[in-house]
Amino acid sequence: MDFTTDYLGLKLKNPLVPSASPLTRSIGMARRLEDSGAAAIIMASLFEEAITADTETMVRFLHHQETGFAEAGGGFMPAQDDFASALDQYLDTVRRLKESLSIPVIASLNGVTPGGWIKHAADLQQAGADALELNVYYVAGDIKLTGAEVEARYLELLRALRGHIQIPINMKLSPTFSSVGNLVTQLAAAGANGVSLFNRFYQPDIDIDGLRLQSTLRPSTSAEIQLAMRWIAILYGRIDGLSLGATGGVHNAEDAIKLLLAGADVVHLCSVLLEKGPAHVAPILAGIEHWMAEQGFESVADFRGRVSALAVPNPAQFERANYINVLDSYSVSAGVRV
Repeated sequence: MDFTTDYLGLKLKNPLVPSASPLTRSIGMARRLEDSGAAAIIMASLFEEAITADTETMVRFLHHQETGFAEAGGGFMPAQDDFASALDQYLDTVRRLKESLSIPVIASLNGVTPGGWIKHAADLQQAGADALELNVYYVAGDIKLTGAEVEARYLELLRALRGHIQIPINMKLSPTFSSVGNLVTQLAAAGANGVSLFNRFYQPDIDIDGLRLQSTLRPSTSAEIQLAMRWIAILYGRIDGLSLGATGGVHNAEDAIKLLLAGADVVHLCSVLLEKGPAHVAPILAGIEHWMAEQGFESVADFRGRVSALAVPNPAQFERANYINVLDSYSVSAGVRV
C-alpha cells in the first residue's frame, strides 16, 4: 500500500507526525519514533522567553564575577560565549537530529518580539531544520484589541519571516478566531505552506482552598478531534498548495482515519505517545493499513477528503444542520421528567 503524503512541500512516507513534546527533545526518543514509523518529527518548541531569561542570568552572573574578582584581572573572567545558552542547545539538537534521522525534522518556534521571531527563525534554518512551525500562542487578554488586530499580528509575523527564511512555514492556529477559513486564506496568500488545526490552549485552574490560580495539564481525548475535523473538511480542496495538519486528540487509528477522510494531509500525535511511548506509532499505522485493506483502498490519496465538505451530499452538516440534527435527536435519560 502507498501511505505517502505531501506535507509542507515535503514527501513523507506516511501521514503520522509526532508533534512538539518532550519526546522530540531527545535524540534517542526521536530514533525510536522513526523506528516505529513516524514520517517526520516536530521538535519541542523553542521559547523566546527561555532564551531571554538565559541571557539575563548569564549577564548577571558575569557582572557579579567581575565585581567580586576585579583584582584578578581580565584573564580570570570566563567569556559569555563559553556557556551554552538555551538557543545554542536547541540549535545543536537540530543538527544532531538531522545527522541521526532520515525523516524530516521540523523546528517549532514560540516567540514574543518581532526581532526574536526573525532572528531565531533564521538560526533554525541555518541549523538545518527542514521546515518551521510557528507556535503563535497568543491570548488576546486586552479587551480593547479587535479581532482584526489579532489576525494582523499573525499576518505581519508571517510576512516578516517569509522575507527572511526560505524553508516551509507552518502556522499552528488556535480555534478562537471568528472566521477560521478567512484567516487561513489570508495566511496562505501571505506565504504559509500549511496550517495545523488546532493548538490546545492550556487553561489555568482555580485552587478553591488556596484561593489562587494553579497550572494544569490534562492529556487530550479522542473527542477533541471533531473540532479540527470540521474545519479541515471545510478547508479541504479550497486553497491550492496549502497543507492541512490535524493536531489534538489523535489516540488511535480510527481517529487518524477520520481526519484523513476529512482532508488532512497529516495527523499529529502527542498525548497518546506520552502515555504509551514512541512504539505506539506502529499500531496506529497498522490500524490504518488494516482499514484500508478492508475498504479496498491502495493509497492514502485514494480516500483523503472523501468525507470533506466538497464530497458529502449535504455540506451543511459541517455547519448549522449538524447542530439542529444533534438537538433534535437527543433523548433524555430514563426517569428524567421533561
